[in-house]
Amino acid sequence: MPRQLIECVPNFSEGRDAAKIDAIVQAILAVPDVVLLDRESDADHNRSVLTFVGPPAAVAAAAFRAVEKAVALIDLTRHQGAHPRIGAADVVPFIPIEGVTLEECVKLSERLAAEVWEKLKVPVYLYEAAARRPERANLENIRRGQFEALVAEMGKVPARDPDIGDPVCHPTAGALVTGARKFLIAYNVNLNTPDVGIAKKIAKTIRFSSGGFRYVKSMGVMLATRNLAQVSINLTDFEQTPMHLVFETVRREAERYGASVVGSEIVGLIPKKSIELSADYFLRFENFRPELVLENRIAEALAARSGLPEFLDALAAPTATPGGGSASAAAAAMSAALGSMVTRLAKLDPEPFEADRRFFTEAVDRDAEAFNRVMAAYKRPKDERAPFVEEALHGAAGVPLQVVERIHAMRQRLDALAIPAKFASDLAVAKALASAARTGALENVNINLDGIRDEPFKLAVRARLEALA
Repeated sequence: MPRQLIECVPNFSEGRDAAKIDAIVQAILAVPDVVLLDRESDADHNRSVLTFVGPPAAVAAAAFRAVEKAVALIDLTRHQGAHPRIGAADVVPFIPIEGVTLEECVKLSERLAAEVWEKLKVPVYLYEAAARRPERANLENIRRGQFEALVAEMGKVPARDPDIGDPVCHPTAGALVTGARKFLIAYNVNLNTPDVGIAKKIAKTIRFSSGGFRYVKSMGVMLATRNLAQVSINLTDFEQTPMHLVFETVRREAERYGASVVGSEIVGLIPKKSIELSADYFLRFENFRPELVLENRIAEALAARSGLPEFLDALAAPTATPGGGSASAAAAAMSAALGSMVTRLAKLDPEPFEADRRFFTEAVDRDAEAFNRVMAAYKRPKDERAPFVEEALHGAAGVPLQVVERIHAMRQRLDALAIPAKFASDLAVAKALASAARTGALENVNINLDGIRDEPFKLAVRARLEALA
């Protein structure tokens, strides 16, 4: 089934106390379905960057828990570091990866902002694609003067008022910036000099706001622990302004000032394509294309058998699962997807159907897992299996019952949709799929009820079904 994946890359104003970052990481990992991909901490910047991915709802929940933990642990009145900051949880961007639009990430950031203000009383600014003022699309405009200026000016200077919440800066956690953006590469180039003035001159040369490269943001900072100056760079579109172009420019500019590059570093994760572009440039390949990379070719071959073909292969296999219950949930998910499509085309809110789609997509696997537990119970010794079978059948009936109930609510919304006639056929198919899914899920409820001995449970299930008639 189609996946929905969002990446979140929160930046926290703590890079020296590993215990505090550990606690924030654990807050993120406490949310099911979220996967932590990377963790970077820098003592000079006194900043940590975490990268995690998952379904939209799970990522939003993990982002709030991370912010909540950071607000509790990080005191900006005692914070010092090379990197600008206005918050304990400084910036929390959402990036669409698969099956999700940038606009949906904007809505996710707005929901996070509202929750952070309501529950934590931390005011919030919206940036990038979520910005409500043109000047706030750029993060550096929001962070100008850092936490100290924000404390002094919020509530007094209207331009510093937050987008969400009262103009009252949190006394220790400052403010939060959140929003939605495309993939960004955080890339630093280190120089063989402690003269931070050189790094600042180079940063000014390459950043777009000072007349440099489009899609480049940069600043010069000092790495006190290494006694080196650094050009700290954000590339907001590596395909338009590639890494190798920026690196070569920094190298040439450094030479102009009698310095040289001693190394560069990636903060967080980086798309493989950006490395391929640089390899093509530096190695002067005459025939390079991404398909020549072994891992790319393997991934392409495997992708051809993933998604719907993979599910249909599993459905056609001579095994008990996935079976009719999973197929019914899949049909309901397709109905929800069509509902989402027609509401988007009609300029309506697709979120109710998107929530349905997530529920039914998860039910595909949940149904199979529930029946696998039934089969496992039947493999127990005959004289002890009865209570385990009974419990497993309860679960096997419960999943399709939830699917039936959710389909009922979704079908009412489908029937109530007022859309242009040109989308009528898509809506009709959505309704037909919902009807088929309901029939299939009902069959699975009933066949599992037949094996259950618990009469009160059976009566309760049938009462729930009758309420949907």
